[in-house]
Amino acid sequence: MSVLRVYGQWIVTTVLLGVVLFASAGRVDLPMFWIYLVVHSGAQLAMALLVFRRNRDLLEERQKPGAGAKAWDRRLLRVYTLLTMTLFVAVGLDVGRLHWSDTVPLWGQIVTLLGFALSFAFAIWAMAVNDFYSRVVRIQEDRGQYVVTKGPYRLVRHPSYVGSILSWVCAALALGSWLALVPVALIAATVVVRTALEDRALQMELDGYREYARRVRYRLVPGVW
Repeated sequence: MSVLRVYGQWIVTTVLLGVVLFASAGRVDLPMFWIYLVVHSGAQLAMALLVFRRNRDLLEERQKPGAGAKAWDRRLLRVYTLLTMTLFVAVGLDVGRLHWSDTVPLWGQIVTLLGFALSFAFAIWAMAVNDFYSRVVRIQEDRGQYVVTKGPYRLVRHPSYVGSILSWVCAALALGSWLALVPVALIAATVVVRTALEDRALQMELDGYREYARRVRYRLVPGVW
């Protein structure tokens, strides 16, 4: 994959997100929407370029996963994608048109925007140390997959999902909508289900994962689950 393709996909994603947000809002004079779009797009570009420069094989895997993806995971990913679009539509409608719950104070939006950046960075950290960070759940025998135990994987078994859930919570509030926490809750539930199913598959099919799970006891939240 060329760097031009990476930039191209980043531009398309950024434009689509902007269209969904501002079309749902029916207006463009929303400064926090623009600021969030810049921060979100910057984080996405940083993630893509990090993977591109460090491990092009992983970037290919993320763009076009090999064989063996779990059927249940493909279904969950469709639900996840639908819910993320629902989140941005809900934000746009609430903040731009309906004003049902667009009462998040400016200081709260700024704090949660910082929280979004930090939680996204945590997820990027997980990706940076994991050469098998595919976007689908599959045992990558063709790539020699082994258990990754360094970085944030010392803390919990699925750190990228922790960053993902926190980033969506922060995104909803940074954009100014309490109502958007409803689709965020559904996104979080989807991630939790995916975590449980993925963890079970790894314990059954990936050599050494059960021993790792005995050492790192918690999937997402230390002391809880």
